[in-house]
Amino acid sequence: MKAITGVRLIDGTGSKPIDNATVVISGDKIEAVGAEREISIPPEAEVISASGMSLLPGLIDCHDHIASFGYDVAGRWVLNEHRSTRHMRIAAVLRQTLESGYTTVRDAGGLDAGFRQAVDEGLIPGPRLQVSLSIITPTGGVGEDTSASGYRNPSSPNPSLPSGVANGPDGMRVKVREMVKAGADVIKFATTGGASSRPGLGPKDMVIGSDEIEALVQEAHHLGRRVMCHALGGPGLRKAIEAGVDSIEHGAYLDEDPDLLKIMAQKGIFLTPTFSVYVYHGEFGTPHGRIRAAEMKEHHIKSVQMALEAGVKVVTGTDAGGWVHGNNAQEITCLTRAGMTPAQAILSATGHASECIGLDSEIGTITPGKKADLILVEGNPLEDVAILETGASIKFVMKDSQIYVDKIR
Repeated sequence: MKAITGVRLIDGTGSKPIDNATVVISGDKIEAVGAEREISIPPEAEVISASGMSLLPGLIDCHDHIASFGYDVAGRWVLNEHRSTRHMRIAAVLRQTLESGYTTVRDAGGLDAGFRQAVDEGLIPGPRLQVSLSIITPTGGVGEDTSASGYRNPSSPNPSLPSGVANGPDGMRVKVREMVKAGADVIKFATTGGASSRPGLGPKDMVIGSDEIEALVQEAHHLGRRVMCHALGGPGLRKAIEAGVDSIEHGAYLDEDPDLLKIMAQKGIFLTPTFSVYVYHGEFGTPHGRIRAAEMKEHHIKSVQMALEAGVKVVTGTDAGGWVHGNNAQEITCLTRAGMTPAQAILSATGHASECIGLDSEIGTITPGKKADLILVEGNPLEDVAILETGASIKFVMKDSQIYVDKIR
């Protein structure tokens, strides 16, 4: 049993912070939370004094690519190093991500279920993982593993990562079943192109049929899996929302079709803007990728502002694994630059994020009965969320009551 005392409590529910608060942990769960004067600390509890620090729930990234280390063909196809070396590199990223304050990550493609198992069994330290395995799209979509000139990946496929290519409604149903069989926690698919997709497949271009979208969503929900959909704008964005996906990833051109925001709010569809990845596409992407990122920037910001006004829950997801690892909190800063308050941005990475990935009964808030996923921050992120970046201000990380970082004792 442990008790953390003297903290500024930011509990992930959106409530006002509580100064000089105490949290009591029993087993792997939170037992009691409140102002110090209201909480009785059991005599057998180990007391962790953290006076002046901020206590937050473990942070959540709803859209990362842990296994990605670049957009070049050699890197994407793992032609430039041994697969064993790549696995060790991924393990190092998992540790780094956890130590930066992120106790849960939903991987949006490229990470196989074995890494989730390794973390769960304690073989390697890392955040709690949800995996989507591979992005599902028809032939010609963003999930097809080809080079810019159209060549397919010549390397031996990873049998733990099924191909994401499927065509026709029946093909989509079969592909969803393949992903679930291979261990997918969530189904990821795309209805549009994006900033990094090949020339000729832009952010508003749709290469999937309405019947394929409906079949995929129905099958995923039938099998108890949530659906995250890569969709930036145009008819592909509309069809995904109308079909009832659980979250829209990117949604940069929602401002051009405000009616969709009303539907999202009514259906409880989350928005994961992923501003971080477009920072990198805008600076380091392909020539056409840089142009696309610049063209969508103001639309993207306006879309998030309109989403908040419409009552859509906005959550954090970086999508930046191909460019940088270990700074997932950059997205929290990006959201404040897009008009969210620091409190809203923190909520997007805690309470709302846990709802998005379907784990709100277990994590996301500092509430009695939930898992003890806690971080201690030097300073007040409600005054400056940028202190969360790179984990520089993170002095203590606990996941499932196990301590992984302790720089305060």
